[in-house]
Amino acid sequence: MVYCTKCGTQNEEDTKFCVNCGAALHPEKKEEKRGDTCFGERRAEEECFGLPYGGAIAGIIVGIFIIILGLAVALGQDIGRWTGPFVLLVIGVLIVAGALYKLSRRKG
Repeated sequence: MVYCTKCGTQNEEDTKFCVNCGAALHPEKKEEKRGDTCFGERRAEEECFGLPYGGAIAGIIVGIFIIILGLAVALGQDIGRWTGPFVLLVIGVLIVAGALYKLSRRKG
């Protein structure tokens, strides 16, 4: 006997749809696809820059930089000359961290 996951009605084993609510009793399992980029389809553990949840990490770093930039402007400081190098540094660190993470997973 198969129980419907939507309404709980008991159905015969070979029944494809619930006799009470019509929900699929044996839904087809879809293969989880993994995009090769930060913006492609995701799997349960998202990766970007080769790191699990790398997109979130990059977002946090960029958010912190925006906060620091806003504070500097509010305090009258000119840190515009640091913007470009900071962005390059963050991207470089994320790429190196992703490569090191991939290497550590292969050995272990």
